[in-house]
Amino acid sequence: MLGILTAASGCWGVLALAYSGQHNDTARFGVAAVFAVASLAALAALGFRHWRWRAFAAYLVLFVALLLWYFAIKPSNERDWQADVAVLPYATIEDDMVTVHNIRNFDYRSETDYTPAWYDRRFDLNKLKSVDLIAVYWMGPDIAHLFQSFTFADGEHLAISIEARKEKGEAYSTIKGFFRQYELYYVVANERDVIRLRTNYRHDPPEEVYVYPMNGPVENGRRLFLEYMIKMNELKSSPVFYNTLTTNCSTNIWLNSRVNPEHLPFSWEILASGHFPKFLFEHGRLAGGGLSFSALQQQVHINARAHAADTTADFSRRIRAVRDTAVFIPLPSTH
Repeated sequence: MLGILTAASGCWGVLALAYSGQHNDTARFGVAAVFAVASLAALAALGFRHWRWRAFAAYLVLFVALLLWYFAIKPSNERDWQADVAVLPYATIEDDMVTVHNIRNFDYRSETDYTPAWYDRRFDLNKLKSVDLIAVYWMGPDIAHLFQSFTFADGEHLAISIEARKEKGEAYSTIKGFFRQYELYYVVANERDVIRLRTNYRHDPPEEVYVYPMNGPVENGRRLFLEYMIKMNELKSSPVFYNTLTTNCSTNIWLNSRVNPEHLPFSWEILASGHFPKFLFEHGRLAGGGLSFSALQQQVHINARAHAADTTADFSRRIRAVRDTAVFIPLPSTH
């Protein structure tokens, strides 16, 4: 048991130092290498009765020091951010009227070439009409980026995508995401921005986008929308870290949905985010009439329609055009 604990903690410590340590690569990997040697030495010493407890005690002191350093790393809103996540959205809530500030609406020429733009918009919760789940696949069926979009009776759509906030020159790394390297960020955007970016401009690798209509009482949608606004405001005053496993797009959707009394229990399909849409379908949370999940998936695949719609003002309506012919259940009210 001591050997398993030493090996597991040693591996974690090496990765933590390699990804969360000094900005200088040589210093960071040098310290990680020293900790690796210390871990291996402690592991080897466990095989000698005379040295076992002394070596393990020394290693434990070293590991506790590592933990104290690691948890002293604090999230911040004050960094040199990439332009697409540079501005924090927030909301002003007055009863059923919600003013959302800093909604992203970039004009893209390519994935990395764009004209930044933000705007404010006032939403009446009494006019919330439906909620969609958007699933984006780029690396097989098991992993997807998930976000939600809210549709109002006046035809306005507001998409909210929970992502890792990256600094200038920083790329996303799944492994780095485990080690306090990204802050959590709510991208609050026009659908022509956040959906069209994925369907029309990301090609390496290409992304396949599905817009699933959700099924449930409209009151649930209103509570969910408000929960997003509250969490968004909290991040503005108290930033938190993104985590690849525990604090990501799918886990936060599930956590936010717990504001509703009929929320679903936790499942491995939430962590394996590519399976989350099917999980919702099997629990009756996706609207689709009598369609099978595979048939529904084909109906809501929107890449071709997004390419055709491109910059048109009715982009959101056109990517949902299939709903005029398919049998979808609307989001009902319990009144």
